Amino acid sequence: MKFGTTFDGKSIEDHASLVSQRRPPTWHPVRAFGAGKQSHLDLDIVHQCRLHVAKIVNDVLRDFCETGVSTARSDGGNASNIGTEMTSVPISSCTGTDHSPSLFATASRRNLVRYRKQTYGRQRMTIDLTRFVKTYDVRGLVGSELTDAVVEALAAGFVDEVGAAGKSVVVGHDMRDSSPGFAAAFIRGATARGANVTNLGLCSTDESYFASGSWNAPAAMFTASHNPAAYNGIKFSRAGAQGISLDTGLAAIRDRATAYLASGVTAVAEPGESSTHDIIAEYSAYLRSLVDLSSIRQLKVVVDAGNGMGGLTVPAVLGTAAGLPELPIEIVPLYFELDGTFPNHEANPLEPANLVDLQKAVVAHKADIGLAFDGDADRCFVVDEHGDPVSPSAVAAIVALREIKRVRAAGDSSVVVLHNLITSLIVPEVIRGAGADPVRTNVGHSLIKDIMRESRAVFGGEHSAHYYFRDFWGADNGMLAAMHVLAEFGSQSGPLSDISARYSPYAQSGEINSTVSDVPAALKRIRAAFEDRGAFDTLDGLTVSGGSIDVTALPPVKGEVRDFWWFNVRPSNTEPLLRLNVEGGTSELMVAVRDEVLAIIRQN
Repeated sequence: MKFGTTFDGKSIEDHASLVSQRRPPTWHPVRAFGAGKQSHLDLDIVHQCRLHVAKIVNDVLRDFCETGVSTARSDGGNASNIGTEMTSVPISSCTGTDHSPSLFATASRRNLVRYRKQTYGRQRMTIDLTRFVKTYDVRGLVGSELTDAVVEALAAGFVDEVGAAGKSVVVGHDMRDSSPGFAAAFIRGATARGANVTNLGLCSTDESYFASGSWNAPAAMFTASHNPAAYNGIKFSRAGAQGISLDTGLAAIRDRATAYLASGVTAVAEPGESSTHDIIAEYSAYLRSLVDLSSIRQLKVVVDAGNGMGGLTVPAVLGTAAGLPELPIEIVPLYFELDGTFPNHEANPLEPANLVDLQKAVVAHKADIGLAFDGDADRCFVVDEHGDPVSPSAVAAIVALREIKRVRAAGDSSVVVLHNLITSLIVPEVIRGAGADPVRTNVGHSLIKDIMRESRAVFGGEHSAHYYFRDFWGADNGMLAAMHVLAEFGSQSGPLSDISARYSPYAQSGEINSTVSDVPAALKRIRAAFEDRGAFDTLDGLTVSGGSIDVTALPPVKGEVRDFWWFNVRPSNTEPLLRLNVEGGTSELMVAVRDEVLAIIRQN
């Protein structure tokens, strides 16, 4: 049979090409199965369709052009309801320009249901959850790893593991195309196992923490944070916004989910119910109660939301979108439109290339400060009036001082502040100088949340711009850290660059990744090279410190020495990588140590 143009004038080959390029035609049915938007079709099937786009699109359009299409399922089906009950939809002469979008949708659904029936059973038995259930969260490719069925199974495992049957559970999601569908799949799995689910809808990760903490309920947040659009993930919390890692329950959730994938999610005698709740007004008011910005000087602030959830939270917290009083802050917005395809740049401000637009805008608008949020808005990066980055360590030092002063004024005489081992030595120096106790930790948000709770630390800071607050249930909150910086900066008359310089006295390399074929051998070479030149520490990888300092001991007060250096090398949990961070009392020391260690790591 010859196939001409479809009703919109495009050929089969045109449609195949457009869908494969993620540029679907403007009419809805092809857009639905080609891009996964506004569709009842499963995203795992959409993903597989993209992988086999020419075959699938040709099949769909061929079905549409043939007569007598039967057994087309009228509702499209999904991971949990594909069955044998089908609806017969005769099509009598589908040729030329008589094609109906609704009939095309029916024909396309038939092919996708058939594809689902051929592949789903085999797929669900072969997915290895250990590939994408990471140390601290779930993070995987949509379709080939994360599917509706996988999410339902993880939801069921989560409810079982945290004992939430008959109790409340919170779910929220970011702006990625796949997130609403995954949130719906989570609700199906969680309610089947007896949990009553409150759906926050679109929210930032720290909004989900706020709900978990203020309602004392377990929570699941669908986001892949700063990862590209093809990814999604889940950040789980126990009640009270407590973190969950592989060692504290995530492995058990994974194993329960694996069993459910094999046998199916069985419903309890009394399944739960679901409801919706928009929490942003409560969240915004709570943050305003923690940091008062009403009396700071007038500031012009450029904010790059990166098309992520900061586009929702910034107008609510720093503006009037949530019905709060106006602040003396003029916001210049960059990329506030929520778009999970990240059309302007990746929502990962840790990469310098993703700060370029913000840096240019700060200078062009003669702004006082610039803020950049990652995709789920739980991390915030800062640039000064010249567009120069303010290091996360400097931000941690600024916030630590403010929090120490606040709790001391309230009568707290024993103050603990956490910092991970990658932050600059200025952080423990500032903490100790303010009369508090610095506690050095591993990298990793779930672990730090646990230590925040155990130690009753008032604040914790990481080199990656995660900032943790006791008054936020020990969870991280990038917006709250930004508010502290605005409050500190806005109460002074000088430029931000002066404050930044005060808390950045040492030279840092930033994190440098190297692909290595044999990680243990590389670490052995480093030990041999520095055996007689520095002190060794094995907290989270290998740290070597030399000159006049041992980083495992209490550091000297700022300015006493400048001839120190230290470096940390950490293996990646998931890739054959070594991550290097170096700091020196001078730039010359830092560069010399950095180059030597890199040469050893990359030695053939």
